[in-house]
Amino acid sequence: MKPAPFDYVQVTSVAEALDALAADPDQSKLLAGGQSLVPMMNFRLARPAVLIDINRADELNGVARDGGRLRIGATTRHLQLQNLGGDDALSSLLRRAAVHIGHLPIRTVGTFGGSLAHCDAASEWCLVARLLDAEISTASRERGVRTIAAENFFQSLFTTAMLPDEMLTAVALPLLDDQHHAGFVEFARRAGDFAIVSAAVLVRTVDGVIRTARVCLGGVSSVPFRSSAAEAVLLGQPWSEDGCAARVSAAAADAAATEVAPTGDMHGSEDFRRDLVRALVPRALAQAADSTRNRMRSR
Repeated sequence: MKPAPFDYVQVTSVAEALDALAADPDQSKLLAGGQSLVPMMNFRLARPAVLIDINRADELNGVARDGGRLRIGATTRHLQLQNLGGDDALSSLLRRAAVHIGHLPIRTVGTFGGSLAHCDAASEWCLVARLLDAEISTASRERGVRTIAAENFFQSLFTTAMLPDEMLTAVALPLLDDQHHAGFVEFARRAGDFAIVSAAVLVRTVDGVIRTARVCLGGVSSVPFRSSAAEAVLLGQPWSEDGCAARVSAAAADAAATEVAPTGDMHGSEDFRRDLVRALVPRALAQAADSTRNRMRSR
């Protein structure tokens, strides 16, 4: 298949992109990495009349610390985050998530912002954004700049809170100190395939006790799912160099598996996805402990 005819516009700044988008927001699409959009156009599932190429808008690219947050530009490539330096919990989490995204050519071209805007239920970056309560910045010619919490940004499969004349410009993630421990794991049929189920965890410990816990799951609903049941199990539990006790990990995983309501499909039944949750949550917690040990050894 080939895409339906379209006009192509190349811009060099956010201002130019917003002008082009405002001219016909309902019939325009932004092109960055194109790893999701172009296949959809080839199958004619998407038929934009205008394609706005934002790759030369340099202000959209890059990673920088901004106060207590890490600011990631919309056109930052997956590979840039896979190669991110630093031994802190956030850098480690981003690297661990990035390596699961497709294959090297996809990670070289695909973008962080494009992944969030596409809002695929299997997206690694959507899961990370929801886990960390990311602040997602959008811009439009009419409304100016908006900041949308990840909790409100992801609405349904392929559906976000962005309006047709808005573009995603940047994402802010909180920097994580040494009290934080994070892990990210997923299960796919083959390396590079979309995840059937993924799990990301973040715990904050004080004096060897879990004071904050977040457990986020992908592939079990149309958007990333925060498991309040699993988080409640983890709160107040002891945490050591080896993480939390095996019985605690298992209890948290079982609570998460009971709480979710996945839909079965050709890739796995509802029960299979629940079993994957039970397997992956303890692995993510173990990885969080392993990351902590590695940071301590490197210092």
